[in-house]
Amino acid sequence: MASPRFRDTGRFVRRQAPTNTVKPANLADLMRCLDPASNVATPIRIRGAGTASTDCNTCSTGTTIDITGLDRIVGIDTYNHTVTTETGVRLGTLVAALAEQGLELIGNHDQMERTVGGAVASPCMGPGIGDQAAFLSTQVMSMKVVTPLGKLMKVSKQQKHLLNAFRLSYGLLGAIYEVTLCVRPIMTFSAKHRGLSIDTFADVANRLASREVGFKFYVLPHVDRVYIDLRRYEASPNYSYGAPWKLKDWGESTVLPHVFKSLNRVLPIPSVKYRLMDSICAATHGMVNSRLVGTGNNATATGTRRRRRSRSLLRSTWCFPASDFSVVVKAYREFCRETFAGSGYRNDLPAVGFRIGRDTSALLSPSFDEPLIALQTTSTQEKGWEDFVIDLAQFAENWSGTPLFCQSRSMRAEYGKQMYSNRLDFFRKIRRQLDSSGRLLNPYLAQHFS
Repeated sequence: MASPRFRDTGRFVRRQAPTNTVKPANLADLMRCLDPASNVATPIRIRGAGTASTDCNTCSTGTTIDITGLDRIVGIDTYNHTVTTETGVRLGTLVAALAEQGLELIGNHDQMERTVGGAVASPCMGPGIGDQAAFLSTQVMSMKVVTPLGKLMKVSKQQKHLLNAFRLSYGLLGAIYEVTLCVRPIMTFSAKHRGLSIDTFADVANRLASREVGFKFYVLPHVDRVYIDLRRYEASPNYSYGAPWKLKDWGESTVLPHVFKSLNRVLPIPSVKYRLMDSICAATHGMVNSRLVGTGNNATATGTRRRRRSRSLLRSTWCFPASDFSVVVKAYREFCRETFAGSGYRNDLPAVGFRIGRDTSALLSPSFDEPLIALQTTSTQEKGWEDFVIDLAQFAENWSGTPLFCQSRSMRAEYGKQMYSNRLDFFRKIRRQLDSSGRLLNPYLAQHFS
């Protein structure tokens, strides 16, 4: 008999009981799933690709609605620059379809395996250029939603406050069935790459955060190194080739995690293992970024390849004020070194960061008040990870980090309420009007939204 399975949420361990999963194929199926008369077990959670790092979309009891069967791109309007799509469509599929029409998403977004619904209902971000590119949800012009009572509702720009509540609503106001997004003709940017010490990067971080540039960076705290990717639009850009970006994506998101996972198994001596990992990481970033990738656009730079999510890749993301990041990044270096000296644990993959512009289009926008720098810690090493992210959450609190309900491991509910303050109170009032019985509220989210 198989041993019982447990799930670690980052703050406690509990038994994970089987849940009922349904996969609607069309709107009628989705409405039946949410209709109280159907007697579907509650709580009900809507799930796309399942990329959340927290228990945002899981339940120990109840029902999970898998929206990946709603995978039809309804139409692309090349004249008005819009696309209408069902929310089970993968981002990589949507990016490829838009590129065939000479269009792209506004903003450069990571994780192409995500569904459109998940990317609209929770923060989907990347190294976009300008504040307009902060989140994919910023581009939502209208949406069709199935309410917690199984009714179809359309929300448009004319209902500004309601639309702002549904953007980044974590599936708590209803199941988003279809969205219309604003897109644009493909624009090419130049990409420059540098390897810097953390102190040198800190000296320029605040200036970069205030300029009309996009940047993505990789922090290796234990070797005092940052690899930065700077992007800006040019008056006469060169042609953008997709192959170098695919190679870059493959090296960073596939090769390094698999190689490091193997090294963790075969090299038991930490000093030898980590020295080799750091050398491989530096060589990969130095070769791929500096020599191959010089121009790009939001179609080629995100890639269209749909990877299966690696269950062994561990992530936790916090967002810090851009105005303070020059100090935060140096404090993060010391935090990682002290953690390694004290517990022997360190992340084997670089932390990835990018600027997020100020965004007031969503009630629960993390960057509602000011631009932020997102810092995503990533590792393949499970042993010691949960203790690390608890300490990381405390580090983030000390430096006024803003949590993401779907991506920030071990966040305290009290701290989340403090950071989102009055906006969270207003969101709760809307949620209670639409879901008075709490049908869409699982135990994890109840800590924050009850």
